[in-house]
Amino acid sequence: MISLHSGEFLEITIRDLMIPSERVAHVQVGNSLEHALLVLTKSGYTAIPVLDPHYRLHGLISTPIIMDSILGLERIEFEQLEKKRVEEAMNKKIPRITTSSTIQSSLDLLVDHPFLCIEDESGIFEGILTRRTVLLQLAKQVRRHNKK
Repeated sequence: MISLHSGEFLEITIRDLMIPSERVAHVQVGNSLEHALLVLTKSGYTAIPVLDPHYRLHGLISTPIIMDSILGLERIEFEQLEKKRVEEAMNKKIPRITTSSTIQSSLDLLVDHPFLCIEDESGIFEGILTRRTVLLQLAKQVRRHNKK
């Protein structure tokens, strides 16, 4: 049986596994929902970070959030896509970690979220930690252990 406490897995840093901000699709708070939907569709992601012009993290926007915000009583009000702004619809209550967070605390959050936003102490967006990346690293450790 693999022991994670004595192994290398929990010693890995967030910075080792994170996808840096330069490689993460995002939108800005002032963008229209139409722009956000285009970015989401083109990137293939279900949710992306929302940043301000100083790259501070404000929340997440997703396709379901956008669709919910343009859903009228009788029909989907597509004309609202260009009128409404991302900050009106985004989810502000999101899990956040820092580069100094532990892998163990991140695992607890990744159970319920496909990725976590990483920010520095002043709220500047640093990147994301994906569930996929963590699981790939864990699988690598398990394979290495099984070869012994």
